[in-house]
Amino acid sequence: MFSGAIVQTGIALHRGRVAGLGDYDAAEVIDLEGRFVCPGFIDGHIHVESTMLTPPEFARAVIPLGTTAVVIDPHEIANVLGEAGIEYMLESSHGLPVTFYVMLPSCVPTTAMETAGARLDSAALARLIGRERVIGIAEMMDYPGVLAGDPEVMAKLAVAGGRRVDGHAPGLSGKDLAAYAGAGISSEHECVTAAEALEKLRAGMHIHLREGSTARNLRELIGVVDAGNSHHFSLVTDDRHPGDLLAEGHINYLVRLAIGEGVPPVTAIRMATLNTAVHYGLDRVGAVAPGYAADLLVLDDLKAVTVSRVFKDGREVARDGRAAGFDSPAPGGVIHDTVNIDIDSLEDLGVPAPAPGGRLRVIGIVPQQIVTEELRTEPLIENGLAVADPGRDILKLTVIERHHASGNVGIGFVHGLGLKSGALASTVAHDSHNIIAAGVSDDDIRVAVRELRRLGGGIAVAAAGEVLASLALPVAGLMSDRPVAEVAAGAGQAIAAAAELGCILPDPFITMSFLALPVVPKLKLTDRGLVDVEQFRIVELFVQGRADAGPRSG
Repeated sequence: MFSGAIVQTGIALHRGRVAGLGDYDAAEVIDLEGRFVCPGFIDGHIHVESTMLTPPEFARAVIPLGTTAVVIDPHEIANVLGEAGIEYMLESSHGLPVTFYVMLPSCVPTTAMETAGARLDSAALARLIGRERVIGIAEMMDYPGVLAGDPEVMAKLAVAGGRRVDGHAPGLSGKDLAAYAGAGISSEHECVTAAEALEKLRAGMHIHLREGSTARNLRELIGVVDAGNSHHFSLVTDDRHPGDLLAEGHINYLVRLAIGEGVPPVTAIRMATLNTAVHYGLDRVGAVAPGYAADLLVLDDLKAVTVSRVFKDGREVARDGRAAGFDSPAPGGVIHDTVNIDIDSLEDLGVPAPAPGGRLRVIGIVPQQIVTEELRTEPLIENGLAVADPGRDILKLTVIERHHASGNVGIGFVHGLGLKSGALASTVAHDSHNIIAAGVSDDDIRVAVRELRRLGGGIAVAAAGEVLASLALPVAGLMSDRPVAEVAAGAGQAIAAAAELGCILPDPFITMSFLALPVVPKLKLTDRGLVDVEQFRIVELFVQGRADAGPRSG
C-alpha cells in the first residue's frame, strides 16, 4: 500500500500484528501457494441500519467478503432513539470480528422541517465524543447552518476537537463550498458528477466514491482518479441492501468495479484500505507492514477480488465464503416498540382540489439516484379531491409521524414507482424514519400502515384491503435480528409483491426511503409537508401556471 508494488514475501504475524516481512521462524506456517495478500477492506462511510441488519448479523454477512472495519454513521437509529440508539450500536458492535468506528450524528433531526424521535445537540455529542471507537463527527447535512454561522452548528463542529468531520453538501459550489470546507469539513460522499468531485477535491476534501444500493456514483466519478490524486479517495457504500450484499458483495464489489473501470488493482485496494485509515486517523490499520493490525485478506484472483480467507487480528475469521462462529453481544436498552402513531390521523388522507388553473407539484424519481425532480402537471380530480393517477404513474405519497403520535401527516404525489394498484409502506424513511407510504388507494395505504404498526416496524405491501407481503424490522423499526439470508428473502418477497402490482423499480423500498430526506434536492416530503430542498422551505402542493412536460398517460 505504501510503495504500490506487489512483492513476493513471507508475512510474520505475532499477537494480532504484522511482525515483519520475509523469512521468520514460526510456531505455525500457512502456505498460501502464491496467492495475494492485502489489508482488510474498510467501508469509509456506511449507515449499517440501512442494511436492515443488526451489527452482529451485518458482521457475519460482510466478513467473508473481506470487510474487517467500517466507519459508521448511526444517525438512522439516533433519529429514532437519540443517545440510546448510539449506545446500542456501540454495545452491539463491541468485540466483533469487524471493527465498528463511529462518527457521531451531527444532524438529529436533519432539519426543522420534519419530526424525529429525538434531538442530539452539541452537549450530547460532547458526552459521547470520548467513547472508545468514536472517531469524529458525521456528515454535516445542515450546510445552510454552516454558511450562516449558526451557533449550535458551530458548536457541533467544535466538539470534533481536531477529529474528522464528514461532509454532506450535494451540489455546493464556489464560495459557498469554500466556506463549508473552510469550516473544517473534510470529506464528501454526495458527488454525482465528475466536475463536482473535482471541485471538491480541489477544495481539499477527501472524496468518497459511493456505490450503494440506490445512489450508484462510482462509474461516473472514477475518471477523476489519477496517479497524482488517488490517495485522496476512498470507497464507500453509504446504504447497502441485504439482497445486494448477497448478490453483489460489499467493498469487494466496489474494488472490482473500480478495477473494471481501469483503476490499477493496487490503487483500487488502497482506496478501500490505507486511504480510508489515513484520512480518519486509524492507528496502524490498512496496510501489510510491521506494527500494523494483522487484518488481512487472501485473494485467489487480484482483478476478480475473490476473497478465500480473512484474518482479523491475526486470527482466521472466514474461509471460502463462510464466517467463523463468534459470540454476539447482547446489549440492554429500549430498542423495540418504536412505532407510535395516532391511528385516527389515517382516516382522512384526502387532498382538496386546487383552485382553477392550479398545477400539482409531483416528486419525480430519478432511477439509481437519491436526488429527485420537481414535476408540475394537471391533477386528476375525483369528487372534489386530487387523487392518484396510475395511468400517468402518479401515486399518492404520505409521511406519517411515528415517534410521538402527534398526528402529523404529510401528503404529496410521486412519479416513477409504476404501481397500478395497491400500496407500499415502510418505517425506513431517511432521516427521521417516520412511516412513508405510497399507493393508488387510500384504503390500501391504511392497510399497509396498520401492518407496520402490528409488526413494530418494517416494510409492507397491500392491495384490495389485504397484506400481500411484509418484513418485520422490530429493532427501532429499522433492523431485524435475523441472518442476512432471511432478511434478504423477506425483502425479496415484498419487492416481488410490489412488482406484481406494477412497480417498475428493482427495489422500491430503498427508493421510497429517500423521498423523505429534505437535504437532498429537489423535492421531498416530510410529516410536515412538501419540501423544496434548494429553497430549504416547505412549499404548497399546488402552484398556479402552466404545467411542465410531466408524466403522461401510458
